[in-house]
Amino acid sequence: MSSIRNAALAVLAAAALPGLASCSQEAGAPTGDTATAAATSALTVSNARVVLAPVGGNPAAVYFDLSYTGPAGVSLTEVDVEGAGMTMIHDYAETAGKMQMVMADAVPLAQGTPVSFAPGGLHVMAFDPTDALKAGGSAKVTLTLSNGTSATIDAPVRAAGDER
Repeated sequence: MSSIRNAALAVLAAAALPGLASCSQEAGAPTGDTATAAATSALTVSNARVVLAPVGGNPAAVYFDLSYTGPAGVSLTEVDVEGAGMTMIHDYAETAGKMQMVMADAVPLAQGTPVSFAPGGLHVMAFDPTDALKAGGSAKVTLTLSNGTSATIDAPVRAAGDER
């Protein structure tokens, strides 16, 4: 089933490439606590949070909601977290009858189709977290789109037992 989904995502992304040049970053994106939001001319990020692992040094998880209003053909290709050594976009897929975490390809964005990065679905793993990521603090999270546009938001950092 995941190969069908990946093929469909690839076809959607390839069909939409002509609109890549029309998205630009908007200055002065708003920030907040639980409804952190950043906007480019077409991308809105909300409900961002970084959740630390129960065991220090293990990867943290990053969750957020996206909405997109720009032209077709743009994908989320990268998410960077200040205070993490590296990040990967992950999803869950069924393989041999088991649900497993897998690395995700670029995430296509389409007008009117919100995308949620949440526990049990799409999410970002922040590997090699440093002491800069502390519960109660915040982390700069930068989302990069396939057209080179990026948006940076401040996401609250939560302890492992806090609401995800």
